[in-house]
Amino acid sequence: MRGHPARMAGVLGAVLMSVSWAVPAVAADYPMPGRVTGDLAAHDPSMVRRDSGYLLTSTHGGIETRTSTDRIHFERNGSAFGTVPEWVHEYNSSGDVWAPDISFHAGRYWMYYSASSFGSNHSAIGLATSTSGDPGTWQDEGIVYSTDSGDDHNAIDPNLLVDDSGRWWLSFGSFWSGIRMIRLDSDTGKRHGADGTLYHLANGPAGSHAVEAPAIVRHGGHYYLFVSFGQCCQGTDSTYRVMVGRASSPTGPYTDRSGTPMLENGGTEVLGSHDNVIGPGGQSVLEDGSDDLLVYHYYDADQQGATRLGINTLEWDEQGWPRVV
Repeated sequence: MRGHPARMAGVLGAVLMSVSWAVPAVAADYPMPGRVTGDLAAHDPSMVRRDSGYLLTSTHGGIETRTSTDRIHFERNGSAFGTVPEWVHEYNSSGDVWAPDISFHAGRYWMYYSASSFGSNHSAIGLATSTSGDPGTWQDEGIVYSTDSGDDHNAIDPNLLVDDSGRWWLSFGSFWSGIRMIRLDSDTGKRHGADGTLYHLANGPAGSHAVEAPAIVRHGGHYYLFVSFGQCCQGTDSTYRVMVGRASSPTGPYTDRSGTPMLENGGTEVLGSHDNVIGPGGQSVLEDGSDDLLVYHYYDADQQGATRLGINTLEWDEQGWPRVV
């Protein structure tokens, strides 16, 4: 589950208690989320388009699934897993699974997801595949990547990128040393046998390590790394905000609009708290025909901090930078 507050326990606790979350003093004039209705309590949403409409996946409940025919009204239609894979219990004793990333390639739906316990980087990223994406049809493919307490990073919040050469990459990470990436084998969806490099893409705001939920897309001649800065999962006290940087290569270096590297605390804000929209983040990006969509969750200040699904279109300015509309 992206950004759970308990992640800030343990070795990071003393540091994070003493830093500011670097929220801008004056919020930008952001648009409201696009119109959505139905079952909207989706945390860490990731969406794909099928012939029958849209399939949205989210954290908890064996990976919650929702469907929509029009990208407006969403209905719950079960869980991806009737029973979570047995290996998940090594990383989360209750069997909870978090932060799915869903996409369609080579005739199959591919879903990467996280298993971990709160405040721990004893974590693993799993893979499941399905020919339809329907609940109960997902075949577990096992663990793709894992971390333990001796590692300086955290194997959660996965995101698959297929680059312009057809190579597969998995970015992931939360707190600790930030966002990491590995190369995958496009046939198996598992780690590439010939490239064992662990790439480092981004750190969080100075002093806090508060960065997670990577999502990388290609636009024009660049790759854009969207991340969440700040603290999630605190209702109206949440400080999540969506940041972006770009690079000419999937593996970086990523820099923000001012040229500051994301490995040196850089990031250009795309969406922050405004109006009743608090702590937007946990985002994914869907290329839906001619539309690029930012899909995220936020906390609704008008509804006692309830979790809500947000969807906005992204536009790109003359310099090639995204903005929410």
